[in-house]
Amino acid sequence: MFYLSLLMAIRFFGLFIVMPLLAVYALNLKGANTFYVGIALGGYALSQLFLQIPFGKLADKYDKKKILIIGLLLLAIGSLICAYATNIYMLIIGRLIQGAGAIGGVVLAYMSELSAENKRAKTFAKMGQLIAISFGLSMILGPIIGANYGVDKLFLLTTFLSLVAITLVIFKVP
Repeated sequence: MFYLSLLMAIRFFGLFIVMPLLAVYALNLKGANTFYVGIALGGYALSQLFLQIPFGKLADKYDKKKILIIGLLLLAIGSLICAYATNIYMLIIGRLIQGAGAIGGVVLAYMSELSAENKRAKTFAKMGQLIAISFGLSMILGPIIGANYGVDKLFLLTTFLSLVAITLVIFKVP
């Protein structure tokens, strides 16, 4: 359970770490205006909205670990596109692809299957704690890393963390 919770925390950390700086960064890209920046900010959530149910159905039909890996690969690919975006449209595409790896429901279903019913609430609470910690760390570290090394490095960090999470899925998730 811990590794599934850590997987969610890593994923959210990667999505949250850019939030404090994303609007300012995006406004400086070619073709940017406030409308497109808003789409870039919320793009990952939009694609998650539409893809959570299909990812869940795929996870029910196929191996959940494979679906988790596909979702994390999409996060990594989207993050790379964002890191090398030269215009607002590339950033929007990257953010949409980041969110397309909609694995939240898959992780929750997987945790439900693996946990005893009488311990499920505690299991989910622990996952929530890790997500909260990742959110707090991302809000602190994002501006520090972004200011010193550039916002593109935050996206590269998310790519790296996605690959770490894939390794966890392969070697640590039952």
